[in-house]
Amino acid sequence: MDEIGIDLSGRTPREVSTETLNDCDVVATMGCSTLELDADSVEVRDWALDDPDGQDFDAVRTIREEIEERVIALFDEFVDDA
Repeated sequence: MDEIGIDLSGRTPREVSTETLNDCDVVATMGCSTLELDADSVEVRDWALDDPDGQDFDAVRTIREEIEERVIALFDEFVDDA
């Protein structure tokens, strides 16, 4: 992420509670999701991305770019629906 100007050195992953996610309209997971959300109110999209752990820089870069493309497309959906 540093190569695109995002410093994550002081950041650590955080867990988001199921209660918080149940308040969302759409939840995107990155693969291997074990979420049990209220299917009537939350649309879950499993993007099934490769795990970047242990991958070389080129593979991680590809995963990062795929995430970026999917997030942009998701935001575009929301803008189009507004």
